[in-house]
Amino acid sequence: MTRKYIVTGAASGIGASTVALLKERNEIVFGVDIHGADVNADLSTNEGRLDAAAKSIELCGGTVDAVIACAGLAHPIAKTVSVNFFGVTQFLTQLLPALSKSSAPRVSITSSMASLMPNSPELVDAMLALDESKAVAIAQGLVDQGDAQASLIYGSTKRAVSRWIRRECIKPEWAGAGIALNAVGPGIVETPMVADMIATQDARTAIDAMVPMPLNYYLKPRQVAYLLIWLTSLENTHTTGQTIYIDGGSDAALRGENIWS
Repeated sequence: MTRKYIVTGAASGIGASTVALLKERNEIVFGVDIHGADVNADLSTNEGRLDAAAKSIELCGGTVDAVIACAGLAHPIAKTVSVNFFGVTQFLTQLLPALSKSSAPRVSITSSMASLMPNSPELVDAMLALDESKAVAIAQGLVDQGDAQASLIYGSTKRAVSRWIRRECIKPEWAGAGIALNAVGPGIVETPMVADMIATQDARTAIDAMVPMPLNYYLKPRQVAYLLIWLTSLENTHTTGQTIYIDGGSDAALRGENIWS
């Protein structure tokens, strides 16, 4: 059964690999990105999200079977909050009516191993309160304090996404409509977004200390795409609310065996 997919961040990295794999499987795919996609839109703004959702629904003829949200920034700037959290959650919320018309609606989101790392609880709480102005202001305050504090922004956005998924997935508008809502948490993926972070041996040594990946080392984007697509497939009938770490063992290496104590 051919399904209609919307993929954000479709022009590069994990999003581009996901689009390519879906097309290989003869699915109908429409990409969203700031440029070079079927729908060109700026997901860092309210207007851009609304426009992207409306155009995506139109392209799909009013019914969306699955959304894979890969758009994101890794920069330690306030705009990262708008793209990584609000650019995901508001866009998905706008697509809810079209998803609800599908016989097997699914959503998967690219989160990150960084969701387990140090964050700003104040910033996470502002995002989960859906207060974008406050969240952006808090993030800018972290930037103003210097690199150490600004570095908390990315992990905070990914922590907030994973918590939002758990909060929303069981609500009537999601679970009640049969929509599975999940995320994946990759370790280091060889994409343009992290190219500078792994460009030299010294840089790789430093990042390997933070994100150890004893199983098969760094990921290729396509390896993440396989999991994103399975989560949005017909086979996934009951997995929801999860952030599944595809990290080469980083979670186990960093948090150990007894995380349920």
